[in-house]
Amino acid sequence: MELHALNSGRTPRVVTAMTMLKQYLFRHQGQIGAALVLGGVDETGTNLFTVAPHGSTDKLPYVTMGSGSLAAMAVFESQWQKDLDRQSAIDLASAAISAGIFNDLGSGSNVDVCVITAQGSEMLRNLHKPNERGLKEKNYKFLRGTTAWSSEKIRSLVVKEVQTSVGRDEAAMDTS
Repeated sequence: MELHALNSGRTPRVVTAMTMLKQYLFRHQGQIGAALVLGGVDETGTNLFTVAPHGSTDKLPYVTMGSGSLAAMAVFESQWQKDLDRQSAIDLASAAISAGIFNDLGSGSNVDVCVITAQGSEMLRNLHKPNERGLKEKNYKFLRGTTAWSSEKIRSLVVKEVQTSVGRDEAAMDTS
């Protein structure tokens, strides 16, 4: 985007970044893919897009992508309101990400939220850790040599093939 700004002499819009991403993904026809959420603020206002791995895009007031996106979208659809204040929006995004984490085995284990405003962006890392690993109740470490070997057998895993050739006389033998 910096090269585009230098080349055109203008500050690029968010839709320009989205267009460049989707053209790049479409050009590679699935050889390169990424499920992206792209957001930003420019002179046209706030923008939020999804860019699918094959290059299709959507622009909506709230978006989700990835393996936990269905659970996250359910939270947004039930709780989203227009013109949320900053803390309510952070809480809603955090609840949506947590729903994705708890309802999908492929989703991560911590909540990161990025707040984008006209003044800049703020990354809130590890806002919540819903799947924090606790201490185990018991310690399962055994002292070295606790379990003795009763016997040992070593097998060769190399298979040796023997080729036998059938002579002409045997192959031409009449079996009638």
